[in-house]
Amino acid sequence: MAEEFKQPEVTPELVKSHGLNDEEYAKIKDILGREPNFTELGVYSVMWSEHCSYKNSIALLKTLPREGANLLAKAGEENAGAVDIGDGLAVVFKIESHNHPSAIEPYQGAATGVGGILRDIFTMGARPIASLNSLHFGSPENPRVRYLVDGVVRGIGDYGNSFGVPTVAGEVFFDDAYTGNPLVNAMAVGIVKTDGLVSAVAKGEGNPLMIVGSKTGRDGIHGATFASEELSEASEAKRPSVQIGDPFTEKLLLEATLEIIEKNLIVGIQDMGAAGITCSSSEMSAKGEAGVEIHIDKVPVREPGMTPYEILLSESQERMLVCVKKGKEDAVREVFDKWGLDSTIIGQVTADGLMTCKLDGQIVSQAPSESLVLGGGAPVYHRETKRPAYLDKLAKIKLDDYPLDKNWNDILHTMIGAPNLCHKGWVFEQYDSMVRTNTAVGPGSDAAVLRIRKTDKALAMATDCNGRHCYLNPHIGAMNAVAESARNIVCSGGKPLAVTNCLNFGNPYKPEIYYGFSEAVAGMGEACRIFGTPVTGGNVSFYNEDPERAVFPTPTIGMVGLIESTKHITTQWFKDEGDIIFLLGENREELGASEYLRTVFDELKGAPPEVDLLFEKKLQNALLEAIKNGGIKSAHDISDGGLAIALTEGCVSNKDRQIGATIKLVDQIRPDCLLFSEAPSRIIISSSPDRAAEIEKYLKDNDIPIAKIGAVGGDRLKINEFIDAPLETLADAYYNSMTRFMERLEK
Repeated sequence: MAEEFKQPEVTPELVKSHGLNDEEYAKIKDILGREPNFTELGVYSVMWSEHCSYKNSIALLKTLPREGANLLAKAGEENAGAVDIGDGLAVVFKIESHNHPSAIEPYQGAATGVGGILRDIFTMGARPIASLNSLHFGSPENPRVRYLVDGVVRGIGDYGNSFGVPTVAGEVFFDDAYTGNPLVNAMAVGIVKTDGLVSAVAKGEGNPLMIVGSKTGRDGIHGATFASEELSEASEAKRPSVQIGDPFTEKLLLEATLEIIEKNLIVGIQDMGAAGITCSSSEMSAKGEAGVEIHIDKVPVREPGMTPYEILLSESQERMLVCVKKGKEDAVREVFDKWGLDSTIIGQVTADGLMTCKLDGQIVSQAPSESLVLGGGAPVYHRETKRPAYLDKLAKIKLDDYPLDKNWNDILHTMIGAPNLCHKGWVFEQYDSMVRTNTAVGPGSDAAVLRIRKTDKALAMATDCNGRHCYLNPHIGAMNAVAESARNIVCSGGKPLAVTNCLNFGNPYKPEIYYGFSEAVAGMGEACRIFGTPVTGGNVSFYNEDPERAVFPTPTIGMVGLIESTKHITTQWFKDEGDIIFLLGENREELGASEYLRTVFDELKGAPPEVDLLFEKKLQNALLEAIKNGGIKSAHDISDGGLAIALTEGCVSNKDRQIGATIKLVDQIRPDCLLFSEAPSRIIISSSPDRAAEIEKYLKDNDIPIAKIGAVGGDRLKINEFIDAPLETLADAYYNSMTRFMERLEK
């Protein structure tokens, strides 16, 4: 049989179709000392794709702050970041994209995105405790967009619900920029004992390599290269690049994986995500400064006639590569047999540094492991940047161009019912947010909060990014995304710990796109240094374009914070009649990049509001200490939609007990700016009357601008002479608009 296997001829056209340029192909020939064969061409094409090699981004990513006192796994070192949270425990978390697969096959694209990020968590020995997401779509007026929303949400819900992890937080953003290329960013969080962390490494000559979990099929072949090119009309033909998920198998795989880790049977383990066996075997061996020998004919397959090329590049889901301690093979097999999963020895660790793949004893692919991987021989590029002309064109607005003869009650109802501001219950009510019973605060507040069992601590977590802000100024937009994430964590009673990010951009070979990427990375790094939140890793997703346009620059921030005591958990909604409402921070007369301009005037323009990072940090520190001191009954940051939207949410976002407020603001600025400016570093808090003076004094003593602006009570929201609206109509617009958008889904 070995004599019969023939590699297809490698032609210039074949090289080009694999996404490799002339320079890269010449480098491959230099590394190998010969022409690569067809299988080797496939191996290099996936490992040197943008999705796996980060060749156009790694130089800039290395400028981000990646050091921190409590970090147990730094950016890029492991499948996910890990931070020590005391009590012998660590939090493990990461966010990744599944944008292109979701654009083509929304249900499976989103479902397998969730599955992949969960595997990144439990391959480190951590048990997943929460799932989050950040979703960006075109206008819900578009039937195709509603189809994508429906499929993505069902995919996320079905996978997470079946697997048994609560989906507790996220964001849903709508804009025409995402019409053909939605963004589906999935985040997962897990808990592990600090002495139970496992590395994605293969080392120790003779140690066996086992593939565990599901069988290998043809689904997902070249998924990594598919994710490294622009979407086009031909993309629909690449449905085979979209993997198929099985959450029930993944649940079994979770339990079996944690069991072999607990029993100390293995050297290392890695998920077979992008590029499948190729990626896991080359990365694990390169990290261990070793080689691997893979016997392709030993890999369990579910389709007859699969070639070495297909087996090595398949991205079939729910599979792991395990480097087993020699002599522990039977013990590992016994565990996987118990859970009803395949576990097959497909090779062993070698000392030659090569990734060698054999079919019936015949070498069909051989290359130095180090030459394939990020940080090794994979290319690193510094792309050209060019400031887009539109930035200066759109930066300035004249407030006088926007008339003030408005019925502000009507405007508030329009705003609170707008796609980006209304309640997203239609989305998150399809998710089980309470499974495993650790959820203290689910979707609908500033951040989700999960209790940590057997301690009095909790974790706060959130995802944030306003792509509109980043489009109009990527540097400031990225800083705002980090600042808002941290503000959300603090408003929930937590101290921000660290960041994971998902950087969603267009084609990096376009200088204007790369300018946005470089500026966003710089802004993110600047903010993370101020907040003391190192970047633990994440994902870069380029080529997010359709034939019409590129998506907005969207550097999604996933942040996790530690709540030292569950007594400090704080939510955004007002609590009791007579409570005093305070505004922290100062209102500003600006409307740039606001939801108000987009919703009321259909305009995307103006400079996004600048954030003073040092003041923001001082504000957050003071608020967190005030929360710990007790007496603060609610805290809610002012962001999308501005002050009026935040106050409305304070009144109606607790569906079980809505309560009104009467607000008196003394600022002498335009009413549209007063109500709807998105100026950062502002927070609404409430307290009981008997603690109000104490809280006010504490914050003033810490140089935080604080103004008593009103009181909780009644069944209306009143703001000066501008707003006097019944909660009943505000709640209807807030809670029912998303359902009204989606009920138009064409059957």
